[in-house]
Amino acid sequence: MLNKKMTDALNGQINKEIFSAYLYLSMSAYSSFIGLKGFANWFMVQYHEEMEHAMKIYNYIDEQGEQVKLMAIEQPPTEFVSALDMFEKTLEHEKFITKSIHDLVDLAIEEKDHATNIFLQWFVTEQIEEEGNDNDIIAKLKLVGEGGNGLFMIDRELESRVYTPPAKDSED
Repeated sequence: MLNKKMTDALNGQINKEIFSAYLYLSMSAYSSFIGLKGFANWFMVQYHEEMEHAMKIYNYIDEQGEQVKLMAIEQPPTEFVSALDMFEKTLEHEKFITKSIHDLVDLAIEEKDHATNIFLQWFVTEQIEEEGNDNDIIAKLKLVGEGGNGLFMIDRELESRVYTPPAKDSED
């Protein structure tokens, strides 16, 4: 059973995950607006994944018999300098989320909440993947520069990313 401190912290993480989704939805819209449909697709897939993360925590709180409390979502930025700027902001944001997840793990350990600690390990692993993907794309963008054929090759590569909803059994 979750205590109030852990429940409040997890509710706060739902807010951060939904903001993440909102941020990536904004980046998708901007990418589409400037004609980078592959980037738009990549960020749209990211949006869906972040909503999945929020729902994973939502379901955990609910299954633990506690109340999910939703909070206001901050407006994300709507304009970006470049594709590289979007991915640098993405990496910066994912590092913020990684720290937040680590803080939750620390709290679970402090509160001797072993179930929540185990639950959060999925997120710890997920953040390694998130930051790694961002770093890979940033390296490619820096390699090809801000325009030209290289940018369009990366755009085409990002267009192939597909969102696969989790199987019902793996949501927990």
